[in-house]
Amino acid sequence: MARYTRIPKTGTGNRKPKIFVLDTNIILHDYKAIRKFKDNDIVIPIAVIEELDKFKKGNDQLAYNARGFMRDIDRITEGLPFGKSGVPIAKGLGNIKIEPNHPFPDDMKDFFFDDIPDHRILSTAIWVRDNNPGRFVALVTKDINLRMKSKAAGMEVQDYMTDRVEEEKIENSNKEVQILDNVGPEAIQELTYGPDNSIDWKVLGNSRPRPNQLYKIRDGKDMVCARFDEDLGKVVLVKNKTVYGIKPKNDEQKFAIDACTNPAIKLVSMTGGAGTGKTLIALASALEQAKDYDQIILTRPTVVLGNQDIGFLPGDQKTKMSPFVQPLMDNLNVIRGQFRSTSKEAQKLDAMLKEEKLLISPLAYIRGRSLGRVFFICDEAQNLTPNEVKTIITRAGEGTKMVFTGDIFQIDQPYLDQWSNGLTHLGEKMGGQKLFEHIFLRVGERSTLSDLASKLL
Repeated sequence: MARYTRIPKTGTGNRKPKIFVLDTNIILHDYKAIRKFKDNDIVIPIAVIEELDKFKKGNDQLAYNARGFMRDIDRITEGLPFGKSGVPIAKGLGNIKIEPNHPFPDDMKDFFFDDIPDHRILSTAIWVRDNNPGRFVALVTKDINLRMKSKAAGMEVQDYMTDRVEEEKIENSNKEVQILDNVGPEAIQELTYGPDNSIDWKVLGNSRPRPNQLYKIRDGKDMVCARFDEDLGKVVLVKNKTVYGIKPKNDEQKFAIDACTNPAIKLVSMTGGAGTGKTLIALASALEQAKDYDQIILTRPTVVLGNQDIGFLPGDQKTKMSPFVQPLMDNLNVIRGQFRSTSKEAQKLDAMLKEEKLLISPLAYIRGRSLGRVFFICDEAQNLTPNEVKTIITRAGEGTKMVFTGDIFQIDQPYLDQWSNGLTHLGEKMGGQKLFEHIFLRVGERSTLSDLASKLL
């Protein structure tokens, strides 16, 4: 059940199940949402089914979710009529019912003039409420406009918050680097110049750090970067490393390159604003390790208007893809610019592109693949839902490394925000796992102008 819904308290002895009326966007966001409300009942307005029918064709995640939900409903209701109370979803869960459209009450008929799906969903939710006295009824939607209309009509309305990450946890993930000022010079000397560049974690604190905890240790005017290695049980030095001509320009980039080139860390997330070097570092790190992988895949979700597939764009497939892959090509060109056109590094890049050992493609063209021995980079991952991120990661085979990059404050999907997107969800759920590391890049390095605009505009 949604964790932060505002449900009134009732007596525990004779509690009636609550009723949640789901909007279309809830199902498109999470087609298994009907199983997230515990023993409470679910109502799906017929207008939602009509809208889902428009989304079911295609290869994108929305189409996948629409089809997945309809198959699930078909299995649940096989051979059973809905009846007055609906049919059981599963053991321990409530009932589900598809409710026909109902008009607004007579005293509300002049509230909304347009006959649109949102209004039919709202009027049906009000009908369900008025015909279930004594029971808590709420419309659940991720559409802010519909929430405002519902409040104006006096209808209880809530956001779907099952996969919403608490703001405090987001803040903590952005402060994952501990800055230490009181470490003795002997320990710093051992970490920096010792034979294995490591020190006992007890030198830095009383409790064992979580895997891949990051540190900045002040050494006079300088900072020494370090990371807790769970396998070694020690804090190890994070060295200044150049990858395929790209040098780190700040400590966070140093951490990012270390994570992307560490074979023990199979999953990396990098967040930060524009120009902080997220995608560039991930790509350069992949190229530096190209011999260790069969293929490097650089991808990003295709965010288009409404539920239109990229097929509506003019031109052949290459032309359709150009707007989506161009930002990725820009990063590749920055790396190529570090070398002369006749250098072996530049020639290697051209060969990898020609042989598709380096593949740049929108995410829609990657779905369904099994990813073995692949360095997989997903850019703009803040535009993915938690379920989409899970789907991608569960396709990782042996020898695969995955890097997700994005800015959780620059989201282009209408029903995602900084608390509910897949990139935030990834950091919150995977934090503390030794196969995972998160880095928040704070400083823009694209240009002085870009950095100034990010701060002031």
